[in-house]
Amino acid sequence: MKTTRILSTLTFVAAALTLASCAPSAKQLKEAIEKDPSIVFAAIEKDPAQFIEVVNRAAQEAQRTAGERAQQDEQKARDEEFNNPLKPEIEDGRVVFGPKNAPITIVEYSDFQCPYCARGYQTIHEVRKAYGDQVRIIFKHLPLDFHPLAMPAAQYFEAIAKQSHEKAEKFHDAVFEGQDRMKEDKFFDNTAKKLGVDMKKLAADLKDEKIAQRIAADMEEARKFNISGTPGFIINGVSLKGAYPFPEFKAIIDRHLAK
Repeated sequence: MKTTRILSTLTFVAAALTLASCAPSAKQLKEAIEKDPSIVFAAIEKDPAQFIEVVNRAAQEAQRTAGERAQQDEQKARDEEFNNPLKPEIEDGRVVFGPKNAPITIVEYSDFQCPYCARGYQTIHEVRKAYGDQVRIIFKHLPLDFHPLAMPAAQYFEAIAKQSHEKAEKFHDAVFEGQDRMKEDKFFDNTAKKLGVDMKKLAADLKDEKIAQRIAADMEEARKFNISGTPGFIINGVSLKGAYPFPEFKAIIDRHLAK
């Protein structure tokens, strides 16, 4: 509605300039429109096809300009993070996908039930395939309220990790690859059993308060870095918020490695 009003005003301005011997001021145009809005409607009715064309062209230009501005703002923020990297905590005992001494650390804030996180899971596979031992992944949790199975999945992941980091990583992969089956009865238990998890120990570890504290700390850290949606990534201190494709990761990683 706001765009239509602005463009209607522009149409009226064009008509007014054609009829007048000198250009009216913005104030005069505004006063004329407020006094007699029918002038604008008459101009539209005279050539509605042209009016629609002008509206569409102006909307496309506005979108293009907004997109360019957003890219510039994002690049500026990214440059600032390269100079002053974010510092997520990586405590001992966390599951690490990849070699622990890799030069590139990607901290991921994810939700096991989020479809965009499943897309991010596939992209991270591309990253690991492309960079091999140069990259390690620290998987952190940001279960969203409207995904009721995300929190239990996070708890299972951390409880399984108390037995085996390797089995926790396999559980992580199995959940994302079977995300469409998460609502099946006992999906998490059945997945854990297939991985050879000690189910009695798992049941006990799921009640461990330290797991709840770790997940809560992950969520708080994500908020601190202004990551409210999932997935979110911090690549050697540089954030990438959303399920971006591989080239976006590559640009950041290559810039880090170039140093």
